[in-house]
Amino acid sequence: MKVLITGANGLLGQHLVKLLIESTDYKITATGKGVSRLTVDSSNRYKYVSLDITDGVEVNTFIAQNAPDIIIHTAAITQVDDCEKDPVHCWNTNVTATRFLVGAAEMIGAKFIYISTDFVFDGEAGPYIESDIPAPVNYYGSSKLGAEKSVIEAKLSWCIIRTVLVYGNILVENRNNMVSWVQNNLSQGKSIQVVSDQLRTPTYVEDLAKGILMVIQKKAIGIYHISGDELMSPYEMALATAEYLHLDKNLIEKVDAAIFKQAGKRPAKTGFVIDKAKNELGFKPLTFKEGLKKML
Repeated sequence: MKVLITGANGLLGQHLVKLLIESTDYKITATGKGVSRLTVDSSNRYKYVSLDITDGVEVNTFIAQNAPDIIIHTAAITQVDDCEKDPVHCWNTNVTATRFLVGAAEMIGAKFIYISTDFVFDGEAGPYIESDIPAPVNYYGSSKLGAEKSVIEAKLSWCIIRTVLVYGNILVENRNNMVSWVQNNLSQGKSIQVVSDQLRTPTYVEDLAKGILMVIQKKAIGIYHISGDELMSPYEMALATAEYLHLDKNLIEKVDAAIFKQAGKRPAKTGFVIDKAKNELGFKPLTFKEGLKKML
């Protein structure tokens, strides 16, 4: 089995490459922007190639030459405000690039697994099941929904995995996620403001990687919500992180999202009902406290 992973330098990509190498005999091709930041020891089990997924000719040539059986597309611009400020770059990276990859996958008959987000929903009626109607409130969510539609309309076997607020240990040179941001600031004695009026089901990155492997092994198709199982606010996440690390919780200020001047609106209450993933895939996520213990 030959598997191609985009976005391999990202938090999920790094953990996914590591899991597939440790748990399977798949032949892995990892792609990303620039030089490899992968640290897995079994370099003979995979190859890394820098790939510009916004270049349709480069994508078609590369996919045709490598002929993967499965493409796992994790690469995206995920910073909400960056997408709002530069919608053209966001659309090119999140939607047009996905269309290039889907088109190339169609040509060779590869299965396509696309990683999406809870931000395709408006946050008015969360937590959400797979059949709920998307209605994004920011450009990032709109771009991910646009990419989803390209996948769904494609003439190939596909699976869309939506996830929520991914956290986990940073392997190499990644930007902060929620937990590491709290840890870094509090350990330096810096006070932080954390919103309490937004609700999510935070997802431990290794759980998400395992969920993707389950989709491959079960040959699942369609849409799956894969996330944690606890509805929490970022403020509750910050308190739990501080408590676990014995850091000063008094440095955490509870605030409403309205105090921040952000380019992109955030949905108030998303999170997922993950019964489908539990029943059909056997997915069972860690609790947030278990995730913290494993991460930290």
